Amino acid sequence: MKLTQKEGCSSKKTQSGCVSVSTNTRFDLDEKISNHPCYSEDAHHYFARMHVAVAPACNIQCNYCNRMYDCANESRPGVVSEVLKPEEAVKKSLVVAGEIPQLSVIGIAGPGDPLANPEKTLATFKGIREQASDLRLCLSTNGLKLMDYIDEIQALDIEHVTITINAIDPEVGKEIYSWIYYNGKRYKGLEAAEILIRQQLAGLEALTERGILCKVNSVLIPGVNDLHLKEVSKVVKEKGAFLHNIMPIIVAEDTEFARRGIREPLAEELNELRSSCSGDMKMMKHCRQCRADAVGLLGEDRSEEFTKEHLETMTSRYDPIKRSEHQEELLQKIFNNRASRKRREAKGASYAGQTKNQIIRFAVASRGDGKVNLFLGQAKEFMIYEVENQQVRFVGIRKLLSYCKGKSSCSQDGADTMPEVVNTIKDCQMLVCAGIGEGANKFLNDQGIIPIVQEGDIEEVLLQSSVFYQYFYHGSTYATASVN
Repeated sequence: MKLTQKEGCSSKKTQSGCVSVSTNTRFDLDEKISNHPCYSEDAHHYFARMHVAVAPACNIQCNYCNRMYDCANESRPGVVSEVLKPEEAVKKSLVVAGEIPQLSVIGIAGPGDPLANPEKTLATFKGIREQASDLRLCLSTNGLKLMDYIDEIQALDIEHVTITINAIDPEVGKEIYSWIYYNGKRYKGLEAAEILIRQQLAGLEALTERGILCKVNSVLIPGVNDLHLKEVSKVVKEKGAFLHNIMPIIVAEDTEFARRGIREPLAEELNELRSSCSGDMKMMKHCRQCRADAVGLLGEDRSEEFTKEHLETMTSRYDPIKRSEHQEELLQKIFNNRASRKRREAKGASYAGQTKNQIIRFAVASRGDGKVNLFLGQAKEFMIYEVENQQVRFVGIRKLLSYCKGKSSCSQDGADTMPEVVNTIKDCQMLVCAGIGEGANKFLNDQGIIPIVQEGDIEEVLLQSSVFYQYFYHGSTYATASVN
């Protein structure tokens, strides 16, 4: 089943510099992203991904990065519980594909750089391609060695490549990278940044010329590249990138940026930057800044179910036919959701001139599947939405940084993390979850955020809750609303 999707790019450009997308290219693009949770906002509710951690070495040192190879507590890029051999990664892919039928993508994203570990990375992709051809292959790299492995990437039918590009100006880049190791030599400062940026942009162009879909990740670092990323977005689009993912820096301990006192950006700063770039480039808003060994739906981590120890006693139940049937059902859900959304938007447009324009912002606790299905105290992140005139808009993801840095645990009550929760969603009028403790409920009300306990389809619950907010809430009592 193919879904209508009109965003994207080809390698052919018009005189204006804009990418010209033919009808055939759109169908091809649609097929490439329809079940990729990182490349499609709709798909991320239903399809799962897995990162296999086979690449421990790295050829650059970013000032925000602290790689950890045996950490189960933190939730950020560069962190894994254990590093795998290629044959272990292939077995894990087959086992997980049998246990999680919605698994559609296998990626290699670290904990170092995949192309700094080319033998392990390519052997892993080759084994998966030979034994599980229905799984999409995805590579995430800093781009330094991309040009050396373009042919291998294409030969293995790796359809998606993400390149982390934090700067296109070496003067900015030298503040982000301590050093690079390139062709047997270590470079520092401006020279290192010049080499890295040159290789990144050349690799991006070469990939898109071969029809490989490219996403660019950029880390937003206040005071370093925050004023520069709009230009980055413009240039990477010109070079052929399909999607730009601007992520907030997570300031990890024992890093150069932590020692400098660099702060994480505010949610408002991130939103404003994404909005300012959206005219030039399609922006990704649902990134979870996953660990390098993440398993499951975005926002869900099932990696502890598939450790080396567990895999020793597990056998593969990989069945491509059953997997295909299940994934066709998920694609049909996406198609139906889009049709319903279009009907609501048409209805909302007819109301727009008749009713007072009111935008209600929601925080949603969800473990995936497009549902409100998570207790507040179990939430490590919130999906932020806005509702206006029957239209539901996804704004982005906000993670609780205490979980990212391994400094918190969860409980169904959620009282322990409430100050951080409120600070994270302070611009929201309502919070929607599957359950909440009495103390957390009162705390939210005291801060002017209305808790709604209601399980179900996210968009349906938000529309119902927005009606409740507009017509029935007067803020005079502490209460947890349940919208039926």
